[in-house]
Amino acid sequence: MRLLAAASLCLLATAAAAAGPQHTKTYSWVDEDGVRHYGDSVPPEYADAPKQVLNEQGISIDELQGKKTPEQIAQERRQAELEQQKELQHRADQALLATYNSVDEIEMHRDRRLELFQAQARVTELYLKNLRRRLDQLKGVASRYKPYSTDEDAEVIDPGLVDEIKETEAAITRHEDNLAKYRSEEADIRKQFEGDINRFMVLKGLTASNGQAVPE
Repeated sequence: MRLLAAASLCLLATAAAAAGPQHTKTYSWVDEDGVRHYGDSVPPEYADAPKQVLNEQGISIDELQGKKTPEQIAQERRQAELEQQKELQHRADQALLATYNSVDEIEMHRDRRLELFQAQARVTELYLKNLRRRLDQLKGVASRYKPYSTDEDAEVIDPGLVDEIKETEAAITRHEDNLAKYRSEEADIRKQFEGDINRFMVLKGLTASNGQAVPE
């Protein structure tokens, strides 16, 4: 079979030379038994198989990829994602080295960033303290009126007082949410800069303060 396939290729090359210039392409493919075939067209059953395009001398001038399996497609996607991650890490490393000259500089930058969130948190905590004190005062006043008072002769509470209590409670909720957000952002900043410091030390070949090498 292999001798027949080789003879077919020779015949095709000879016929092409005798016929002069032409645009007919010669293809080469391998069947399920591993036998290579040649022809100016590919049988339908091998349309999705890898193929070679040959010139008049039987030399391969192009490679046609076959239909990829789902596994191959998934593998190529994973490889592309890995390459992208490597490129992003390389860019991040270059930016880190270009921005800082030492760990002290990174820590100084971190502390400046943290000061903003810490200041916002302190102001919010103070405001919450005042709001809670105000709410206690309002509820103390409301306790003299129905429906909060147990005194049967107590007057019905003023709607304005009810509204003020609700507004104060809503303000407390908003500022509690803001405080939680500031603390979460502060934690994120610490984590980010911790990663930057560790990566910087790896890139610079430094060691941690305990003398242990920083893992890559």
